Amino acid sequence: MENMRYAEELVREFLVFRGFTSTLQAYETELSTEIGRNFQGDKIVDLVFSEYVPKYQLDKLLGLFAFFKQCFMSPADTELFSTLVKLELSVLRYYVINALKSGRQDKVIEFFGESGNYLMQKRGDWLAWFAIPYIKNPSLDPQFRLYFSKEWLDTLVLSFRNFLSGIFNDTRTPALMRISSEKNTIKSLKNDIKQLNNKLAELQASLEEKEDEISLLRRNYNSGGYGNKNVVGTSTAGSPHEEMSENYEESSASSSMIQGFDSRSSSSVKSYTRGGKFHESSEINHTEDQQVLVTEEEFPEVKVDFQETFLGHNSPISRCRFSASGSNIASSSIDGTVRIWTYDSSTASSRNATIYCGSEVSALSWECRSDRLLLIGTANGGIKAWNADAKRVVCDLSTSRNFPSILDLKCSPVEPVFVSAAASRRHGSTTFERTGFANLTVWHMKTWKPLTVLPLGEDPPAITSLCFNHNGKILAASATDGMIHMFELS
Repeated sequence: MENMRYAEELVREFLVFRGFTSTLQAYETELSTEIGRNFQGDKIVDLVFSEYVPKYQLDKLLGLFAFFKQCFMSPADTELFSTLVKLELSVLRYYVINALKSGRQDKVIEFFGESGNYLMQKRGDWLAWFAIPYIKNPSLDPQFRLYFSKEWLDTLVLSFRNFLSGIFNDTRTPALMRISSEKNTIKSLKNDIKQLNNKLAELQASLEEKEDEISLLRRNYNSGGYGNKNVVGTSTAGSPHEEMSENYEESSASSSMIQGFDSRSSSSVKSYTRGGKFHESSEINHTEDQQVLVTEEEFPEVKVDFQETFLGHNSPISRCRFSASGSNIASSSIDGTVRIWTYDSSTASSRNATIYCGSEVSALSWECRSDRLLLIGTANGGIKAWNADAKRVVCDLSTSRNFPSILDLKCSPVEPVFVSAAASRRHGSTTFERTGFANLTVWHMKTWKPLTVLPLGEDPPAITSLCFNHNGKILAASATDGMIHMFELS
């Protein structure tokens, strides 16, 4: 609710700033009646069948469907996208039928004049409809009689309403409502950065202090100040009590310095106690050449909360990738098999599948936006697009013959594009030696055609790994020569 109120205030501020007083008044009225809290399918159905179609607002009608295609789905959602296209064509047919019923033959001719090319590109069965303005009684024609019936219109309205309810119940949060949460997230991250910087400064100061203490200890031991020759019970040169007292003072000083170095350890130097006995620690020890050895610090072990073994691959696994939501995992083996499975028993396993690619799989990448599309790259230059919901390959691409090996694939987190890293082949004993020159190609995921080839210079070494930043504007590509190439994508 906090995000909702913040978004409402932003809209109100913008309307006041622009001077849209009438819009502001209508906005306030709808807010007071709880209208406009979220997407409402009934309102959009009324808008289409009570406003756009009866008033012949064709541009707004086409713009509404274009908005649905852009904001709520992509061609990767094959079933949903196909349903939307069919509904759009049915609504356009009702537009023609309504104009004929109203005696507005001019609107029918205008409709085909503006949208004729679009309709012919989408569906060939529109060919007969171009003759409908010139048929004397189209309602009696067997080919068009169905569309003049009330039952067909009721079915169309019901189907459109059910479709809108389905996509709106699973729609994303509007960008305006994410501003408040993103603002709080940024504020929290800034506080975390400030705390980490303070902690880093403290640790750096502590590290410098410890390094100084270690240097002092090493100088003292190398100079022989704490040699074993004086750590004996008696001496021929003087009184045992005098030497014991001197050694006790020196070893006490040494003990205090070592305890300053590590508060958990006691003195590592053999020294007298007041009772005349030795004590020795296990953290720092003498060697024969008087050097100090510091053992490694013990770190706590990693705690495993969940562990389960999944069977299915008959060859060594070469790749493993989580989907964007984390619900599914795709794994590949060198025999060209890809498996999709779920690790959580509470998650539906309807996406589980085994894909046979015919050659070694060299790259895997999930689409970040819809979480339904898996890209598979093979060693022979093939790229397959697998729809996890439809359980079928929706596209099968091939790279240039000059670059027959796919080394990596990466999908943009924002745009419907992906980048492929391919390489030429040459003779060699290792994988890196067999990869030749690099090629980076940007592909469009709606047309499945290459958009551009990114520049890498002359004879570039092979690219082995790709990574987008959070907003998809920058692409990093690492090469076999140790260089990282950065690209700014528009």
